[in-house]
Amino acid sequence: MYDFDHGLFLALNFDGGPALDRLMLAISGTLPWLPLYGLILWLVWRRTGLRNMLIFIVLMLVALALSDMVSGIFKHNGLLGGLLPDFQPRWRPMFTPELEGLAIAPDSLVALRRAAAPGDWAVHVPAGAVSGRYGTVSAHAATIVALAVLSAKVIRRRWFVWLMIACTILICYSRIYLAKHFPMDLVWGSLVGWFLGWAAYRIFRRLARC
Repeated sequence: MYDFDHGLFLALNFDGGPALDRLMLAISGTLPWLPLYGLILWLVWRRTGLRNMLIFIVLMLVALALSDMVSGIFKHNGLLGGLLPDFQPRWRPMFTPELEGLAIAPDSLVALRRAAAPGDWAVHVPAGAVSGRYGTVSAHAATIVALAVLSAKVIRRRWFVWLMIACTILICYSRIYLAKHFPMDLVWGSLVGWFLGWAAYRIFRRLARC
């Protein structure tokens, strides 16, 4: 599985130049997505009314927070990071020596990346992307999928479903481009997000009057 995951990552990660680096860093951030959050809340309000929109906001925030915390369990960070002390987290691609053909410890590669050491690297890591250590379950994938599932089920518009699919793919791919996650990290994160998004929707159905 790791060989396939490593190969797929290397096929998708490449150096797209400074402009694409900046774009992918922005996509992985929060600010560019504020209009999407505003659109979601407006559509929920139009479809279900103010009271149900407030319920939606609470459930959305809970689902997103839980998505981040559950993902953190497998990376030993966040509020729930100590729940699996014996679990061995998976290093981010940028800190995986095997991808570079290096017989060194991941900690040594961390030091090289953070020092921006020159070299003919197999993995492209944009300037500004070096952070964290582990990527076992992608919190970005978990949160965007939780948001996509909850909002798409409440809004129920085909064009909106496709919009959320496109946004999810874009965010997930940015994590590969930035060498933050392997593809399977994104799959596990997506499963976490799907479960929490669906659970939030079921609770919304029970509480909402629409």
